[in-house]
Amino acid sequence: MGINFLLVDALNLIRRVYAAQPGDDGPQRAKDALTTTVRSLQRALRECRPTHAVCVFDGQEQGWRHEMYPDYKAGRTPMPEALRSSLKTFEEAFFGIGVSSLTFPALEADDVIATLAVKVALRKGKVIILSTDKMFLQLLSAQIKVRDHFNKRDIDLAYVMEKFGVKAEQFVDFLALSGDSTNNIAGVPSVGYKTASRLLLEFNDLDNVLSVAGVMKGKTGEMLRKHAEEARMAQTLVRLRNDLEFGLNLKSFRYTR
Repeated sequence: MGINFLLVDALNLIRRVYAAQPGDDGPQRAKDALTTTVRSLQRALRECRPTHAVCVFDGQEQGWRHEMYPDYKAGRTPMPEALRSSLKTFEEAFFGIGVSSLTFPALEADDVIATLAVKVALRKGKVIILSTDKMFLQLLSAQIKVRDHFNKRDIDLAYVMEKFGVKAEQFVDFLALSGDSTNNIAGVPSVGYKTASRLLLEFNDLDNVLSVAGVMKGKTGEMLRKHAEEARMAQTLVRLRNDLEFGLNLKSFRYTR
């Protein structure tokens, strides 16, 4: 039997569930979210039928993106304290149903997931990333898919083209041009989704777009020339790391329930 690795973006799942719980922020809401999240993960395990599974959490320390761009994720609503203080309980509950958790102090879950996904895909294994974070769309391939757990839908290459008008391998450059408001990455002012899609369909990648900006007429050309360095920084920020070394053994994440 081949590898079918379920990589869970843990805080994406937990915070989505928590937000859907009724009541005020506090211990009871966190407790209700814990029960619902465990049930939700159990459903994902039934639907995805993985051979291996792990829930990946963000590290608590600021990482390389904050060092490069101090305003990274600025303006985000902080995690409610009742939820933050109970995260260890979530990890214990996940372990109780057969799924380990993984975190590294200064690494974002996105980079850890990307590295694990690519390593498994290179071994011809199948990967399912459970998250609603569009950042993972850049990883889509024949071996890697993203699952929208809440809508019970697998996101594939065709979806990216239909939704954003670009190929999955162009998605990093798409966000570099149009920006990623979720993470407070501006991109190029006045370049929205439609313009970014048009530019990439015509010129293929960010380097080519910027190389012709000098002769491009109108406001788009002006903004590209003026904000070329911001676009290149955005490209670096939105590209997920897939070359990290963890010293982990895949056997540690085998799911046998």
